[in-house]
Amino acid sequence: MRVYSWWFFSSNTSSFYFSIMASFRSFVALLGILACPLSWAQQPYRSSVWCPDNGDGTYTNPVIYADYSDPDVCVGASGHDFYLTASSFNCIPGLPILHSRDLVNWQLVNHAVKALPPYDRYATPQHGNGVWAPSIRYNQHNQTYYIYWGDPDLGVFVVTAKDPLGSWSEPQCIIEGKGMIDTTPLWDDDGRCYLVNGWANSRCQFNSVLTVREMSADGLRPIGQPVIVFDGNGTENRTAEGPKFYKRDGWYWIFCPAGGVPTGHQLAMRSRSPFGPYEWQKVLEQGKTTVNGPHQGGWVHLPSGQDWFLHFQDMEAYGRVVWLEPMQWVDNWPVMGRKTSKYCGEPVLSHAKPQVAATSPICNPVENDEFSAPVLGPQWQWHANYDQTFGMPTAFGSYRLFCHQQDSHWRNHWQTPNLLLQKTPAPNFTATTRFTFSAKEEGQSGGIICMGLDYASLIVKRVGNAFQVQQVVCPKADKGTPEEATVLATLAPTSADAVDYQPALHLTLFMRLSVQYLGGVDELGQNLHKAQVTFSFSSDGKHWTPAPKPFTMRQGKWIGAKVGYVASEPSGLKVRGWLDADWWRITTLK
Repeated sequence: MRVYSWWFFSSNTSSFYFSIMASFRSFVALLGILACPLSWAQQPYRSSVWCPDNGDGTYTNPVIYADYSDPDVCVGASGHDFYLTASSFNCIPGLPILHSRDLVNWQLVNHAVKALPPYDRYATPQHGNGVWAPSIRYNQHNQTYYIYWGDPDLGVFVVTAKDPLGSWSEPQCIIEGKGMIDTTPLWDDDGRCYLVNGWANSRCQFNSVLTVREMSADGLRPIGQPVIVFDGNGTENRTAEGPKFYKRDGWYWIFCPAGGVPTGHQLAMRSRSPFGPYEWQKVLEQGKTTVNGPHQGGWVHLPSGQDWFLHFQDMEAYGRVVWLEPMQWVDNWPVMGRKTSKYCGEPVLSHAKPQVAATSPICNPVENDEFSAPVLGPQWQWHANYDQTFGMPTAFGSYRLFCHQQDSHWRNHWQTPNLLLQKTPAPNFTATTRFTFSAKEEGQSGGIICMGLDYASLIVKRVGNAFQVQQVVCPKADKGTPEEATVLATLAPTSADAVDYQPALHLTLFMRLSVQYLGGVDELGQNLHKAQVTFSFSSDGKHWTPAPKPFTMRQGKWIGAKVGYVASEPSGLKVRGWLDADWWRITTLK
């Protein structure tokens, strides 16, 4: 057990104490992992910034106030477990797996994709590409879980697993070609398999149509050609996409969104044949609520007989957050949310929880990380396929993020692959961290960042034999705009290496970013979801110096803004610097 010997290398009493504590933290975490490989997923965590369970048998929407866009859900083999996945685009690990027993309390328990193929393509950031609108299904015919998705540039992919909490197969491209997105299988009663999908105009120059084709019984090979079963062109149902395939009482159902991402609505279609023709109804829309574009998601039928629908709301900089709607059947049409007309509903802000077999403990996706385990917390993602030089856990109770070396044409962090980021977890929150930055050469920098199409960061940068604290903003980062930096302070190192071989200067600092929801209304009366980010820093964690410029948070390419760590250095350096993150904690707004 290597954790026992780490502290012997300390050179003074202070280092001795902190090494002992780090070793103890790592030892306790390691014991938990050895006892239970998914212990971090099985211990209920209650967020201090957003918890939808009201504790009185009701819940408040959204049930997940984070960017799990294009959500889909399936009932597990037991009939009492529910598994949700969502679009992850170029972020790695990808295809998040969330688990719930009541559709209200969710935990992030796994990822189905550790790297996207082809590896070389996704070794650098491919913003907005990769995993689009996946579907998750349990195939009772062979007792296997499947997740399908469309990579708009490459084709239809699938991964499989016998246990959604375990290892998933390597991604397999089963239909090559451009434009196929939002894929969902249906295994019929006789074991035959059908696949429905939408089409991306940006890749194939047409959209708003849904197609169905037959697959082999194992769902891994097409054996039929696509048939157009719905066409929303030229109607209010333009941009029909994101279809989900079901069967109920002899009827084939396709649930799909239409009308556009920010302000669209939800359709339900039914037919006696998987190939149509389908008749349709609008079954969920904004109505008189402030919930714009409630659509695209998954239907769950409970053993109690209840039906529920999970969907997203596009909240701009926050991404697409997850709502839960009750569902009732009227004349064999699924009315979602609060019924407002014969076959259509609007979102509910609060409602009685689903009737399930057992009481679920209150739990939410984990946000904090003490960096005391030999693995990252599941909430963290990179902007590209992981490389070992991005960063590694340490035996010292910290996570080491190495400085990514910029190329000679570098302008901003839009193309930096080793940004260590997580989703925003609530409309209002504060993220605080303590880290030590170690710079071996001039110009190396590290700190915290709020990343999107526009981004802002608070960093420390080595300049000579000191460190500058800089506030950095970068509007239109996706367009190659250079960063703008403002020096806030110059700090002396907190320590320096005693040896003269590749010596480093070290600075231990606390940093904080706070996100505050501002709201707003546009010229058409639609609600806006603006948010303001402020930064501050401290040498002792008690007395804080605010950065002078508030930043308007902005979403990324098809994803919400993300927060976390950045570490980089100019091109041409010979020895890397690094940032050792001691902990990251999400609290109420400060």
